[in-house]
Amino acid sequence: MRTRKPVPVHNLKVTRKGKVKKRSVLWRMRRAFYVAALALTVGAAGLIYVLSQIDLPVDPRVASEQKQTSFICAADVQVNCNATNAMAQLHGTEDRVLVTYDQIPQVLRNAVVSAEDRDFFEHGGVDPVGIARAAVQDLRNNGVRQGGSTITQQYVKQEYLTSEQTATRKIKEAVMAIKLEQEISKEEILTRYLNTVYFGRGAYGVQAASRAWFKVDVEALDPGQAAFLAGLLRNPNGADPYKGPKSLKEAERRRRVVLEAMTEEGYLTSAEEQALLAVPMDPAAPGPDGPFIAPPPKVSTLGENVKGSDWGSEYFAEYVRQWLVKEFPSDVVYGGGLKVYTTLDLNMQKAAYDAVTQTLNRPGDPSAAVVSIDDAGRVRAMVGGTDFANSKVNLATGKAGGGSGRQPGSTFKMFALAEAVREGYSIQSVLPAPSRLEITDPKCLNGEPAWKVRGGPGGAASLVSATKNSINTVYAQLMVRLGPEKVLQMARDMGVAEPGLEPFCALVLGGGQVSVLDMAAGYSTLANNGVAKSPIVVTRVEFPDGRVKTYEPDTKPVLTPEQAGRVTYALRQVVNGGTGSDANIGRPAAGKTGTTQQNVDGWFVGYTPKLTTAVWMGYPDESKPMDNVHGIKVQGGTFPARIWRAYMQVATANTPADDFPELEKDVLVAGETLDPNYGRTSVIIGSSSGGTGGTTQTTRPRQTTGTTVPRSTTPGSTTPGTTAPPRTTVPPTTAPATTAPPRTTVPPTTRPPAGAGTGG
Repeated sequence: MRTRKPVPVHNLKVTRKGKVKKRSVLWRMRRAFYVAALALTVGAAGLIYVLSQIDLPVDPRVASEQKQTSFICAADVQVNCNATNAMAQLHGTEDRVLVTYDQIPQVLRNAVVSAEDRDFFEHGGVDPVGIARAAVQDLRNNGVRQGGSTITQQYVKQEYLTSEQTATRKIKEAVMAIKLEQEISKEEILTRYLNTVYFGRGAYGVQAASRAWFKVDVEALDPGQAAFLAGLLRNPNGADPYKGPKSLKEAERRRRVVLEAMTEEGYLTSAEEQALLAVPMDPAAPGPDGPFIAPPPKVSTLGENVKGSDWGSEYFAEYVRQWLVKEFPSDVVYGGGLKVYTTLDLNMQKAAYDAVTQTLNRPGDPSAAVVSIDDAGRVRAMVGGTDFANSKVNLATGKAGGGSGRQPGSTFKMFALAEAVREGYSIQSVLPAPSRLEITDPKCLNGEPAWKVRGGPGGAASLVSATKNSINTVYAQLMVRLGPEKVLQMARDMGVAEPGLEPFCALVLGGGQVSVLDMAAGYSTLANNGVAKSPIVVTRVEFPDGRVKTYEPDTKPVLTPEQAGRVTYALRQVVNGGTGSDANIGRPAAGKTGTTQQNVDGWFVGYTPKLTTAVWMGYPDESKPMDNVHGIKVQGGTFPARIWRAYMQVATANTPADDFPELEKDVLVAGETLDPNYGRTSVIIGSSSGGTGGTTQTTRPRQTTGTTVPRSTTPGSTTPGTTAPPRTTVPPTTAPATTAPPRTTVPPTTRPPAGAGTGG
């Protein structure tokens, strides 16, 4: 027989009636409960301690601003550059424009609170009632009307935590939400949340979202639009009606759910809800006011719909973007919320674009590029191409635009003329002008026994006449006398920034490679009376914190006003009856034509006292002769001059017809002769205001050592700026050789081919 185990005495008790009874289970387990209670107390204390150590990584009151989009504005916008008036936008992976609480319309606040956190303005950061409500909705399988997490918790998760689904992360989220609400106001939390959250289509924050989905600013949202945006907060993907029937159905569901919640909360009446639901969302069947949602924006570093894109303004905007990246760190450019004020005049841009496209308007026509700079050094127009979507290469900026420079032809002769004037030579100086020339000076050779130059009428010509008629043989001799190093330095002083140019004689006929911007900058020095001004495309950059950085051109006196006036005088003859007569716009203007070998490139660069414009024409991707464009062979004096004229007539139409500073005749003709045996002309073409052109005349020749040469008519009192180099006697049909310092050897492989420089 089995015996019962005796009960320990401490588990027995005696009643008042003297009976012995077994104590209760709780009494018997009291020690275990004591241990459990102690463990619970210690654990709770530890948890409280651990939670107390959870801090917000950054005090939200002093936290740095969110990354936000930068804006580029044309010159017509001088203040408050923003999404509405900008010509282009710059942003990285996050397109964001910060707004204040007051800028968020009440209808959007109502929609967000109804959809996400109905008790937002009552709870302390965590809402148990809201969690229970969300759970009930989930059990009913009736769609998620609002989430269990509060708006504060969602903001904390996005700003400070990860998306991992763990108990530790949820505890941190709740604690940090409570702490956050103790530090900043509900309004600030809601504003930060709506400036942070992603809405799809690359848009972060409600302002970028309003522009991306509806093409309106956030202040202009109506209740239906606000409801749709609020419906994107939990999951911004899969609700774009342009992505098919499934996405359209999801977009309609999200708008309906939020509108129902707004009605339940009393923000809308049932009639208003039904009216908003009746607005169709299908892009294929839009309502009377157009589609409810705008088409998706195009992917571009410049944002969508660059202002003036119909006139090629994307090339200028991209040039500004590249300049900004060099000027500021990339994160500042793409996320610093900059307001960039540029120099582009959209009316002048349209005029330049029209001049190109209306002149070269047939299939297979060559391309053209235009750069226009005003007297303050500001780039007012830039045509770098006509199809930015298919070719991002900027033909106006050469290598900086992704392409290569082009040979400038005879437009480079201007720099040799400017150097001659700077050295004290007279523009009346006469040199031989044979039809062919062979120069054997070592500085001009490139592995060949002689530098062969063609292009001259025979006889002799002054520098003015050689400029007017673009006489190659005269300018080749001038290059030998001056030296290519000095002429190249003059070009650089005047604004040609291309670093790859080498000092060789063929430069004067266009043997190097330059950009259209370079040539416009160089010629603008003459328009500015001898002061070089580095071109600028940005005048001011504003930062979100109120800082402002302004930009002015770097200036450098290169020529005196009198020297610049002499060069301008010679260049006026080109327009007034010379090779560039097709560029005549009926007001004072000066310029130079340029044509390279085999008519591969055509140029006209010219200026008025207030505006300088360079035009290039050619085939961008090949050295293809322009022998038959609209039935003619292209030279600088044909299509390029006509494009220049068409643009300048519009660009200057509403400005006074200012004249260039007039020089007294003795000042105009002052200077030493280049060659005492040829002297200088006794007649200046036209008048000091430009004249109509004519043939250079010299005094009656005298006989010397069997060779007929013109007598010098230089006044004996004339003082040269420098001592002219001695002449080596040569037959009249060849160029006079000069004694020159040894040539700096340039390897043949580094030199561009020599330009023909036919000019017109």
